[in-house]
Amino acid sequence: MGIIKDRFKAKADKVAAEIKDLLKEHGNKVIGEVQLSQIYQGMRGMTGLVTETSLLDSQDGIRFRGYSIPELREKLAKAPGGSEPLPEGLFYLMLVGELPSDDDAHHLSSVWQRRSHVPNHVFATIEALPVSTHPMTQFVIAVMALQTESHFSRQYARGINKKDYWEAVFDDTMDLIARLPRVAAYIYRRKYKNGEHIQPNGLLDWAGNFAHMLGFEDESFKELMRLYMTIHADHEGGNVSAHTTHLVGSALSDPYLSYASGMNGLAGPLHGLANQEVIKWIFEMQSALQTKRPSKEQIAEYVKKTLSEGKVVPGYGHAVLRKTDPRFEAQMEFGKKHMPDDPLVNTVWDIYETVPPILQSLGKIKNPWPNVDAHSGSLLVHYGLVEYEYYTVLFAVSRALGVLASLCWDRALGFPLERPKSVTTNQVKLWIEGKDNIWGE
Repeated sequence: MGIIKDRFKAKADKVAAEIKDLLKEHGNKVIGEVQLSQIYQGMRGMTGLVTETSLLDSQDGIRFRGYSIPELREKLAKAPGGSEPLPEGLFYLMLVGELPSDDDAHHLSSVWQRRSHVPNHVFATIEALPVSTHPMTQFVIAVMALQTESHFSRQYARGINKKDYWEAVFDDTMDLIARLPRVAAYIYRRKYKNGEHIQPNGLLDWAGNFAHMLGFEDESFKELMRLYMTIHADHEGGNVSAHTTHLVGSALSDPYLSYASGMNGLAGPLHGLANQEVIKWIFEMQSALQTKRPSKEQIAEYVKKTLSEGKVVPGYGHAVLRKTDPRFEAQMEFGKKHMPDDPLVNTVWDIYETVPPILQSLGKIKNPWPNVDAHSGSLLVHYGLVEYEYYTVLFAVSRALGVLASLCWDRALGFPLERPKSVTTNQVKLWIEGKDNIWGE
């Protein structure tokens, strides 16, 4: 079946057996308590999903199979001459559950190169859209056009044993991840570079080739893409893009359909679109203050003005994290190494020093610290990728690594259709009066 596929199957069989024993012995135990406020407020904090690939800690940030971002930057394989981790290595870690060797990561690069062909009808579908169409809309439509290539859909239509679902999902996952950089770069060149497309370079790694097809040959930009694709790949299972992919996949929709659904969620302003909103807000601040390098005092006044207008400061705050996002810190380290004197990057650092104390003074913000979105745009602008509407597409390409690795696990472990119980407000009122038992106790 292939080296990585065999290792994944062996690992999945072992974990499936462990889960079966765990549920047999402890399935009736209660994990936490569901509060009425959680039912009405986005199920915040409710433990109701199993995601094998990563875990988000409120203090330590994201850990991929137990490894922190600093550890991954140290331990994962690098491109020749590079210092940032190859996303291929992270995908292997999330899928197989073990750190890959350098050979494993580079093998995955070659596998994705071989699987990266995009059918002509996908490009024709993109070209049928107005050029003015938002890049994320073009991207999701292109993924839907790729669905014609789904192994899972074809095999399910012919009849397939449910024990074999995982294998077709695995093959779809590999094909889809391999093709995404070509599709995403095509959209960028079409919308912003007069349709002057750049053919892939089969000698480059996955993220390096993406940078090349976008039109950026600077080696440090390729390093940025490797870092960016790694740190944005996964954020456990409860975020909108991961949960949506999992939910739609639980209906046995193939990976193309499931991933496209998740990316429609990523395109929301409260999720992945936030990286676009951050750089837009900074540009608006520069324009209002008529300076490319505002002082901390000017930034503070502009922040207060933003808050007084009932708006938020984009890039600050997170549903789970209660300290500075380690992904922000990784990008800050990259900036200090590659562009320490860049005015926009320095402005991001000044905002970092200015905003948290202001938010803390309000007494209402649980997390006044920056998240991953607060920094990424400034690094991209430094290299000339200034079209901030496109930034969420970069996020989407990266997020495929985590949500699709998780989808492989969902099918390998035989997770069922997701169907939580809902109640009406009238039932809640009756429950409060002691006239109905909505909890089923």
